[in-house]
Amino acid sequence: MALKNEDNQLELTLKRLDYDLCVCRLRSLAEADLTRAFFFLARTDEEISLVCESAFAPAGAEQINRGWKGFRIEGVLDFSLVGILARLSGLLAENGVSIFAVSTFNTDYILVKENDFSRAAKILATSGYTVN
Repeated sequence: MALKNEDNQLELTLKRLDYDLCVCRLRSLAEADLTRAFFFLARTDEEISLVCESAFAPAGAEQINRGWKGFRIEGVLDFSLVGILARLSGLLAENGVSIFAVSTFNTDYILVKENDFSRAAKILATSGYTVN
């Protein structure tokens, strides 16, 4: 669970993910390797998208956008918490860093392009977030 400080402000820790990531558009769900430890898979009436480690990008993907790195917000975020992604994305946007965000039941992930990763970590750290 996310912790609050003495001023009742949410204290967030972001963990740097150690792997290179890519965002893929797939033609079919069969292209996704569901045995990997880390991936996000989304299907809508318009597309199938996969975020995965770059080393395991499906060879037959319709499109692959490489060069992403990620941060995970540590802990379990309660659904009643408001504005976490808005604050983080706004802070990065103010500094010219584009993001790709994905969420799970427990937490959120923020992906930035590899060439912005160190700068994003510094921006977040100097803005009061713990970045490990």
